[in-house]
Amino acid sequence: MTNRLRLASLLLLLAGPAGAQNAAFDALPVPAPTAYRSASGAPGEHYWQQRADYRIEAVLDPVTHRIEGTVTILYTNNSPHALDYLWLHLDQNLFAPNSRGARLHGADSRWRGAFEGGGMTVDAVTVSINGELAAIEPEIDDTRLRIPLQTPLLPGGAVAEVSMDFAFVVPEHGADRMGRLDVEQGPLYQIAQWYPRMAVYDDVEGWNAMPYLGQGEFYLEYGDFDVSLTAPSDFLVVATGELANPEEVYTDEQRRRLERAMTSDETIAIVEPGEVGRRESRPGGEGLLTWRFLASNVRDFAWAASPAFILDAASYNGILLLSAYPREGLGTTRAPGWERATDYLRHALKHHAETWHPYPYPTAITVAGRVRGMEYPMVIFCALDDRGQELYGVTDHEIAHTWFPMLVGSDERRYGWMDEGFATFITYFTNRAMYGDAAERLAWASPEYVADQMRAPLAAQPSMMPADHIQREAVGFLSYRKPAFGLLLLREYILGPDRFDAAFRTYIARWAYRHPQPADFFRTIEDATGEDLTWFWRGWFYGSAAFNPSLEPTEAAGRQSPPTFAIHQPNGVLLPIDVRFEYVDGTSETMRLSVDGYAQQDYIVVVARAAELRSVHIDPDHLLPDVDRSDNQWPR
Repeated sequence: MTNRLRLASLLLLLAGPAGAQNAAFDALPVPAPTAYRSASGAPGEHYWQQRADYRIEAVLDPVTHRIEGTVTILYTNNSPHALDYLWLHLDQNLFAPNSRGARLHGADSRWRGAFEGGGMTVDAVTVSINGELAAIEPEIDDTRLRIPLQTPLLPGGAVAEVSMDFAFVVPEHGADRMGRLDVEQGPLYQIAQWYPRMAVYDDVEGWNAMPYLGQGEFYLEYGDFDVSLTAPSDFLVVATGELANPEEVYTDEQRRRLERAMTSDETIAIVEPGEVGRRESRPGGEGLLTWRFLASNVRDFAWAASPAFILDAASYNGILLLSAYPREGLGTTRAPGWERATDYLRHALKHHAETWHPYPYPTAITVAGRVRGMEYPMVIFCALDDRGQELYGVTDHEIAHTWFPMLVGSDERRYGWMDEGFATFITYFTNRAMYGDAAERLAWASPEYVADQMRAPLAAQPSMMPADHIQREAVGFLSYRKPAFGLLLLREYILGPDRFDAAFRTYIARWAYRHPQPADFFRTIEDATGEDLTWFWRGWFYGSAAFNPSLEPTEAAGRQSPPTFAIHQPNGVLLPIDVRFEYVDGTSETMRLSVDGYAQQDYIVVVARAAELRSVHIDPDHLLPDVDRSDNQWPR
């Protein structure tokens, strides 16, 4: 049906012949609802999820940069299926010279890092099921470890205890996710993807055992961690979880400072710059110290260690906020540096927690080092040389990942936009709150920027593309900025803040500590707002076409007859659009056309006040990312 809009004090009339169905409204290619995932987008009545609890003991040798450890995993099979084998990730094998990731990425890639001697060794693998202990010969394929089970792991809560020894040399550049750096007062380690980790077994894909190639991130099970980390006694260690033995690893004065920080909005020095390297700033004598950390219901564990760390802290709502950095991170009067890091962390965390969902963990830690920006539960890694707004922006983005995917445990390997896009979106509001119009990291929120990116070849893939298959140059736009701008459109332009925010919070609450799929997000937003947004998800997330509406006169647009216009939105990318009519007497009328009128063909606009019409504009305020505005007005 052609839709006729006859403008006489904004009177809308619908009439016209039948036409072809607009494909933008076709059903999305998502799985049908099941007993595990409901039609509303909520977890189904019989939703299940596996669990992996870890006990790890590891030793860091800074002379050889080697970590040796033992891990014991209690893996609980809550699925309705008997399992004949288990899959684990060995991410350190990315750094073996012949790994799939090493062959894929060149020397200039962020995801480089392979070196002679890189990779993880695994020994003494055992599995115990129902008290029957068996030694297992591990089957290692690149970054995956497959463990065949002599006795199937039965459904409904059966537990397998998996143990093994592991060792690896910490890469200098660990694919921009971990690594080591030499600073004046000693080595600095940011350690992640460092122990054998259980792969996810879920109701959608079964085992998610895709190899780690560097670009795609992680999909992991939740569990509890009990981790003991041993390092030289002059090292400070920070990690996921709560420190269980502070009296053994901090001096009396440092513990008193930490206690004050736990109730302070202001940053308090725990280890001051002048105390770094002094014997009296560390407890005990020469030798080694073991730090023990406990974490509940997290999907990963990361840590950092260095004798060069300055440490400061503050709190928010009972949460301990820590920053660890060497003195090279200190700023100047012209460019504030890492001495502001805890302030930045507190501002971002507080804003996210009070806007979307309470921060779920007892600590939050930011660490300066080689890594430009990376997130793990309770620990974020940022670049040592970041300063000012750049340091705030990276801190904000990485701690935003607490909500996506640490709390809402999405599949980052297949759907990078479900964590990177969501984190980028929520940092729009924290950046604005921090810097107002002077915020420097919000170019992605400009329709002109998005339109410019969508003209480029890098936009030829959809955001739904699995992370490892997106062109490297396009990752920033397709996984981060395009989905973030789409959510901003949905909030600010399509649904309105109140409706969107309530729906977004509903999504977080429904899927906290669970594994949502795209369909669960789409259905939840529609369920909570009462809107059918199929056209939006299809065009913005599944599609790769640019948004390019046009205003076309269909009859003589003169004074002799009522001018008639077609408003066309090609390429399957539909958005509501504003139309402004300006008259010779200086008055104007504006109305927003919903997408409902595009179910079959274009909107047809017939202007009743023909003799008075001076001009017609679509999207007159440039709110939308139109790649060609030359055809947006009449007369041309």
